[in-house]
Formats: sequence, C-alpha cells, structure tokens
Amino acid sequence: MAEKKIGKKSKGLEPKINCDYRVKLYEDGKYHWMYDVNLLKNPAVLIDVFKVLGWTVGIVAFFIAMVQACENGMHAEDMLFGLKLIGIMMAVIFVLGILGYLIYAAMSGWVYSAHFTMDEQGVVHEQSARADKVAKRIGCLTIIVALLARKPGVAGTGMLAASRTTMSSKFSSVKMVKAIRRMNTIKVNERFQKNRVYVSDEDFDFVYDYITSRCTNAKIK
Repeated sequence: MAEKKIGKKSKGLEPKINCDYRVKLYEDGKYHWMYDVNLLKNPAVLIDVFKVLGWTVGIVAFFIAMVQACENGMHAEDMLFGLKLIGIMMAVIFVLGILGYLIYAAMSGWVYSAHFTMDEQGVVHEQSARADKVAKRIGCLTIIVALLARKPGVAGTGMLAASRTTMSSKFSSVKMVKAIRRMNTIKVNERFQKNRVYVSDEDFDFVYDYITSRCTNAKIK
C-alpha cells in the first residue's frame, strides 16, 4: 500500500486525513479510506434494518404469546389469533421499514458515505459529514414525533440515532468476521456491537486478510 502525507496539524486539533477511495497507509501509522454505498444497488443497509425490525417483532410476539398463555392457556383459537396479529405486525413493519429506508436514502442523495480508519488494534467506521447531518435530522425528527406522541422511549432512541456517528471494533473483542464480496462488505461483529466495513474491489482482499489475521478470537466466514 502506498504511503500518503497528511495535512499540517492545527493548534489544538488533530490533523485531518484527506483520504480517497483507495486504502492507503498514512503518516499517522493507520490505514484510511472512503467508501460510498449506493443505497439503491447495495441492499446491505436495508438488510440490517430488517434484521433489527425482525428481532423486534419476534420479541414482541413472544411476550404476547406468554401473556396470552398465562391468562387463557394455549387454545387453537388463541394461537390462530396470535399468528394473525404477528402477520399484521410484520406487514406493517415491512411497509414502514421500506418507507423509512427510502426517506433516509433520498435525504442522503441515495448514497451512504463513510470514512474508515484501521490499525493493529481495530477498525473505526465513521459517517461522513453528509451522512452525519442526515442522521441527526432523522434523529431529531424522531424525538419531536415521539414527544408529541408522549413516547419517551422512542425519543430516547431518536437521541441515540442523532448522537451516534461512529462504530469501533477492537480486533481482540471481535467474535465473527464475514465477507460479503458482492456487497463490498466485511462484517466485523463483537458480542454486543455489529460493525460494517465497506471497501472497494481493488482493496477488498487486503482489508479482509488484515482484519482476519488480527481477529484471533473470531469465527471467520
């Protein structure tokens, strides 16, 4: 990998890395690169959204079933009603998920841009300034709607969405690494945090080999 100089350090500030879309080693001893995810052609972000929504539906359905069983016992009619309710919930969440994703994608210009930093200790996924701005807008909108609807829990979720702009993975804590080459994606998952590393075709093998060789406690897929 080629080595590239970084800008001069401003007083009281860390030097800014003006990296491009190829993986390069900079004078700070770290690899940096940018990547733009086409939100219409690359479904990686949408798949993650539906995985989260699916888990949400599953948890809610489980508690509904438990409450129903405790109150009335397990009867065929109750089970059928529960299945219908789960189906309705899944349909509604599917539609809302698609609409929410399209709104986010449109506000982002149909592109999700991220800056990646990688060294011997781990990899950091940081939203670009544009993606950060969109996330803050959506988070603030969620907070306003939730407060008007008197849903403090949803407001808290909006606050998290507005404030979280980076995802860090420490190689020693990573439990699973999975390459999805067709999506230019490398999943780097810890026990309670899932990270996504996006990289171009030209540098995919280098980044994947770099990560897997240092994630000694991870299952490699």
